[in-house]
Amino acid sequence: MRRTARELADAIDATLEGDGGLEIVGVAAPERAASRDLIYMDSAKHSARAAASAAHCVIACQGVYLPGKTVLRTAYPKLAFAKAAALLLDRAPIASEIHPTAVVAPLAHVAESASIGPYAVIGEDAHIGAQTQIGAHCVIGAGCWIGENCRIHPRVTLYHHIRIGHRVEIHSGAVIGADGFGYAFGEGKHWKFPQAGIVEIGDDVEIGANSTIDRGSLDDTHIGEGAKLDNLVHIGHNCQIGAHTVIAAQVGFSGSCSVGRNVVIGGQAGFGEHCKLEDGAIIGGQSGVLGGKVIHGGQPVWGTPARALEKFKEQYAVYGRLPELAARIKNLEAKLGAK
Repeated sequence: MRRTARELADAIDATLEGDGGLEIVGVAAPERAASRDLIYMDSAKHSARAAASAAHCVIACQGVYLPGKTVLRTAYPKLAFAKAAALLLDRAPIASEIHPTAVVAPLAHVAESASIGPYAVIGEDAHIGAQTQIGAHCVIGAGCWIGENCRIHPRVTLYHHIRIGHRVEIHSGAVIGADGFGYAFGEGKHWKFPQAGIVEIGDDVEIGANSTIDRGSLDDTHIGEGAKLDNLVHIGHNCQIGAHTVIAAQVGFSGSCSVGRNVVIGGQAGFGEHCKLEDGAIIGGQSGVLGGKVIHGGQPVWGTPARALEKFKEQYAVYGRLPELAARIKNLEAKLGAK
């Protein structure tokens, strides 16, 4: 989608320096950009790359001089670039209209502007909002409610009575609303505990490919607005994920975990049941948080069991010296034994 430099500057709240009528048609890295692509630089150390680029328009931070370029000046270039890209790039459609092979239940409500892809199945009493796209081979269970302008990629499965807000994107292979892993042991076997809750997903959430979010047991599982889940993330039953939290790939939550707002979680971290992460908590990749533990906001944690980053680094440094320390102890024991 074509925009002028002036239009982009106004849209991203940047200060324009140069030709406001310059037409921009796309975005690219500096080395790959054509003359009408937009690039960005968030540090003066990258000024040579920007100066050498064929791109005529650059989003740049304060204090960087780029002669011959039209500059959109802002304190947060990466954020501004992301906003500009959303205006410039057309997203590939997932579906167009309702495909003849789609199976739509008689009592389902599908907005006229919604699209349903080939071989998708829409259950009874499901609601599909305006401008929402449902990809090929998706299954939307009975009683599901999906808001407006959502993008449900191919082969997503929503079990019954799942609630999805507006502008939600769910990538291929995700399964939302399967039963949680809950059993009571007795009489020599495991008895299935009720999984009678639902999953509720707020507005502007993105869920990565092959992620799984279990329905609640007696309560509901909730994903707050603006949360972003990477691929292969597992959310157990009754978990509460706060607004604008980001979770990297292969993270796993046991049941009934509570995660605050604006939490950052690195890849492959694991969480025991009933743990609590306060607002603003930062969890390093491959960390392990034991069941029932509380992680406070404002201080990064790392390791298993997760502890303050400075403490982890101190202990890990000693761990790396264990062979040397063991050899020294062995030598001391030999000397003491010789005496």
